[in-house]
Amino acid sequence: MSGILLAFLGAILPAWQYHLKSEFLVVGSYFLSLNAGILVSVGFSFRLLPRRGIRFVLLLGSILAFVAFLFLALIPGVAHPAWRIAGVFCLGEAAGLLNTALFHLISGLYEHEPAATINMAGTFFGLGCLVAAVLVAGTYYVYTVPSILVLLSLIPGFFGGLCARWKVEEPPARLQPSMRQALEDFKSPAAVLLSLVLFFQFANEWSIAGWLPLFLIQRLGISPELSLKMLALYWLSLLVGRAGMQWVMSRVSHGRLLVGSTLAAIAGCGMLAATNNRFGAGMGLLLAGFGFAAIYPLVVEMIGDRFPYYHPGFFNGIFSFALTGGLLAPWTLGIYAHYLGIGVVMLLPLAGACAVFVLLVSIKLYAKLTGVGEVSAGAR
Repeated sequence: MSGILLAFLGAILPAWQYHLKSEFLVVGSYFLSLNAGILVSVGFSFRLLPRRGIRFVLLLGSILAFVAFLFLALIPGVAHPAWRIAGVFCLGEAAGLLNTALFHLISGLYEHEPAATINMAGTFFGLGCLVAAVLVAGTYYVYTVPSILVLLSLIPGFFGGLCARWKVEEPPARLQPSMRQALEDFKSPAAVLLSLVLFFQFANEWSIAGWLPLFLIQRLGISPELSLKMLALYWLSLLVGRAGMQWVMSRVSHGRLLVGSTLAAIAGCGMLAATNNRFGAGMGLLLAGFGFAAIYPLVVEMIGDRFPYYHPGFFNGIFSFALTGGLLAPWTLGIYAHYLGIGVVMLLPLAGACAVFVLLVSIKLYAKLTGVGEVSAGAR
């Protein structure tokens, strides 16, 4: 569910004909609206969870997603973009409610094994993203856009029906760090460096996921259906990579795995930025997807070792600022593409991948200079 909602925009933009309009500022506003909806609902869900429980929040998020998809299906193609912006905002609210409730539900597993839990959750999240891309690609020339959106609405509708009958065992409530704790984290070089890694990593992943179809259509001249299939290839590489990491992480040094993954991501983003053919784009997507697959789970493990209060999906001081900033990257790409052209949308992930590598080297040097040792026990 979460993957479908967050990957929806990247898949639906060609169906909304934005590969023909080049209205990049409007496209960027959709991503901004999605992120705004997530932020609003996260604060709301923290008040709902202790009062109404996880099942209620999951059910509310599912109903909101169902209604949002139907609302978008009713909007005619000639309507003002503000109508779609409102619908996308509702999808963001639904995603925020579902994410917070689901992360709260798996909090016990995360505290026992952070990297493996996030990796497994990321695998299922990637499956949802893949479903969104495959569904739109498979129905692009078969159904109308409203029909595709109605079909998508059935997924949260079905999930909501399951939640209505699901008996959930509520985990104990978690205390969230205060704003003062967040400001205190800015005094820690380790916290700043790790939050910057999260910022650039999220920015890289979601910049490619959101803008890839439009980039491929306008840069390579391929069909919208094929561009969506290549988006599905990107999600598939992430999915296979994260599933494979479950086996690799127990057998390979986490430090070496992190460096190798970062270098693969740099190579993949570089190929995407420079390619002028489908083969180069496909190879770049595979390298970027496999490279990105291991970075987030391993960085979460590093953060959890140093900052025990950290938990994905909750307010986590400085790290929440980093995640929010990273998710805003697709919006800023709309501004850059408007003034500099569509080619810039793959140059920025390349720069971000290089920044992640530099930051990881800086973290290792900082750990040695301060005598703390490795930032993560698993990185030794």
